[in-house]
Amino acid sequence: MKTFKFGDSKIYLHNNDLPPNIEKPKSIAIDTETTGLSLKRDRLCLAQFAFPNEECHLVKFDKDFNHNECKKLIEILSDKSIVKVFHYARFDVAMLNKFLDIKVTNIFCTKIASKLVRTYTDKHGLKDLCKELINVDLNKSQQSSDWSAKNLTDNQIKYASYDVIFLLKLKIRLEQMLERENRAHLAKSAFEFLPTRIELDFLDWQDIDIFTH
Repeated sequence: MKTFKFGDSKIYLHNNDLPPNIEKPKSIAIDTETTGLSLKRDRLCLAQFAFPNEECHLVKFDKDFNHNECKKLIEILSDKSIVKVFHYARFDVAMLNKFLDIKVTNIFCTKIASKLVRTYTDKHGLKDLCKELINVDLNKSQQSSDWSAKNLTDNQIKYASYDVIFLLKLKIRLEQMLERENRAHLAKSAFEFLPTRIELDFLDWQDIDIFTH
């Protein structure tokens, strides 16, 4: 395990799994880095986990890793009592489901929440949300990066951690806005539909709206 510190956050880098003695939180922010954006072609390279106490754990996966090696990771992701916060959960959850052979539930997606409540804009990227809602200017220069490299650079580690450490704060802010606009129930229903939406993606209904005429 390697340890880094960026700002107020401690960053821990692990290989293939979280440490077995890690305490399960009530909520956790999650992101993934992959070799690309295809659910069929590309593979999972890194998973980032931010805990409420300014603690971030990065799990780097070997190319030939077996999901049976990821016991603690699977235990946490499969725990229905833990709220898992993502930005664009549709892709991240699909990758986790595929490569860890699990079904992630109890999801909160900041992108879906943003689209439901920030109807005054069409900018729903993580950088946009952080800038407007919590006054944080994210550096996205490592967005296109070789995450399958044997050794990650400090810039990659910093970028990966910053993609999750603000999600829990964004969740709180977006929940307040959803309640204010009486749309919290819509968000909850949309989050609960995500496993079905992901199953449709895997069955090649990615670009088809089944609700249109």
